[in-house]
Amino acid sequence: MSSVTALPQRLKQGSPVVTAWCGIPEPAIAGILAREAYDSVTLDMQHGTYDLAAVARAIPLIAAAGKPAMARIPVGEFQTASKLLDAGASGIIAPMINTVEDARRFVSFMKFPPMGERSWGPLGSLMLTGLEPADYLKQANAFSLAFAMIETREALADIDAILAVPGLDAIFMGPSDLSITLSRGERLEVAGAQVEEALKHAQDRAKAAGKIAGVYAPTGERAAEFIARGFEFIALGSDTTSLRMGAQGALKAARGP
Repeated sequence: MSSVTALPQRLKQGSPVVTAWCGIPEPAIAGILAREAYDSVTLDMQHGTYDLAAVARAIPLIAAAGKPAMARIPVGEFQTASKLLDAGASGIIAPMINTVEDARRFVSFMKFPPMGERSWGPLGSLMLTGLEPADYLKQANAFSLAFAMIETREALADIDAILAVPGLDAIFMGPSDLSITLSRGERLEVAGAQVEEALKHAQDRAKAAGKIAGVYAPTGERAAEFIARGFEFIALGSDTTSLRMGAQGALKAARGP
């Protein structure tokens, strides 16, 4: 089994996936984190400063550690999803999927016909999977995972229809964005009652649809809570957070409290 195809297999087995989250556009950092006990590494092109070239350089370093690489694309740049799959990404997170039409357009770039309209050119992915082209074409729709971010009132209201879109494999929630949209921009309260209710509702609807539910956790403690609640895919912290915590821990040990 290759790093590219491992992610859906792990999720099917019911094992929660904890992914590192990288926004600093230095592929070596993603490669270093892939050597730790994370189950995958996600490269952020929306709020992080990764561009297409940096993601393409990072994916082989992540794969060399035997880990799946994922990426979050910028809002609405669905064509980028196809390029990242070609480079060897195992899954793509698309932000601001608010409607069924958004979900359908996203899937169209993620899946080969007849499910979608993805065009042919998976040179990097073919090398990483070791599959022959004909086998890749037959199997890729199953191991190229499409994650839709549910982060607005509109998306929550239409979540069942979004989840019903063929080829959409999962949803992913960011508590910060949910807090902002649910409070109409009045507060950032990531563990508030409104956010917790929205997370539970979205998770329940995903489970009912047979789809994966993912969520962002800023700390290990919050990640453990989400795992206990049955979320299958958890993004933990960020490369920036890890660097700062490591530095703070070393300085504390050196200088004392």
